[in-house]
Amino acid sequence: MQKNGTTFVDNDATAESRKQDHIELAFKSQVPKRSLDERFYYEPVLAAHPSEGLPEQTFLGKSFRTPLWVSSMTGGTAYANTINHNLARVARDFGFGMGLGSCRSLLTSDEYLPDFNVRAILGDAQPLYANLGIAQLEQLLENGQLDLIHRMLGNLSADGLIIHINPMQEWLQPEGDRFLKSPLDTIEQLLEAMPGISFIVKEVGQGMGYESLKALLKLPIAAVDFAANGGTNFAKLELLRSTDAKREVYEKLVHLGHSAEEMVLMTNQLVKELGADRACNEIIISGGVSDFLDGYYLTQKSDLPAVYGQASALLRHARGKYEDLYQYVEAQVEGLQLANSFLTVK
Repeated sequence: MQKNGTTFVDNDATAESRKQDHIELAFKSQVPKRSLDERFYYEPVLAAHPSEGLPEQTFLGKSFRTPLWVSSMTGGTAYANTINHNLARVARDFGFGMGLGSCRSLLTSDEYLPDFNVRAILGDAQPLYANLGIAQLEQLLENGQLDLIHRMLGNLSADGLIIHINPMQEWLQPEGDRFLKSPLDTIEQLLEAMPGISFIVKEVGQGMGYESLKALLKLPIAAVDFAANGGTNFAKLELLRSTDAKREVYEKLVHLGHSAEEMVLMTNQLVKELGADRACNEIIISGGVSDFLDGYYLTQKSDLPAVYGQASALLRHARGKYEDLYQYVEAQVEGLQLANSFLTVK
């Protein structure tokens, strides 16, 4: 076929084998109607295949090329160095932020600093946040030892501090601490005592209800990280470490909490309710976010600027070769590009 002197040449060298595959696999490729994902409109005629990267967004004061966040996790001392270094490298390569696992051990010793000190790998363009539990922060405030936090943040060249709130986990943990004050009181004291420090507040796998979200959104913190129920649940983790008697009594507690989708809807309602009284302007949507479709759906549903966080999904690929982790994140980025082109949220 010719048009204006140009000859069309079909270079489809695999056509015959591909068509044979289609014949053999046709009956295995039917999708039951009941399994359709009802969250999206699929619009196949409105865009070309994506040829460029994802739209950049500013989050935590820095530019994100991918709307992803390494939700804080504990790798254990045997794996912490490999995990943190791999995660920092992939966050740099794809342009997203990173929260470290609990940095409690760094408050009084530099023994494990090399496992957490990843700024040189991550680079300055992406945010890096250290992480401490609310129980330790309550104690540091009580003892007048906030200088230890400043020292730790300096050693890590961190942009700020994640505060993890975990009353259920501490209650169920055999070695757990007991809060003498409400976490809200402790956070308000920290904000007053440490001006200029950027704080993120998160749960550890059960999420937060309406009034807790409301209280946090009224504070001048950098972001709220949902850590909703649906992902790794540290209350359940502690029960698995506990006695048979405690597991029998407390097992139902692990089913309490809120999903990431419910928390997005609550946050959207609070944005309307609080108006000018809202001081926190960004959220990290985490907890049961298993893939790019979950992340795309939830960030698109949010009325606040948002990225989505993953912990266990990244952890599975971060303990070994970097190439495995890179390929996993690369597939997510390509999936997000496809979603941006052809999916809209209902």
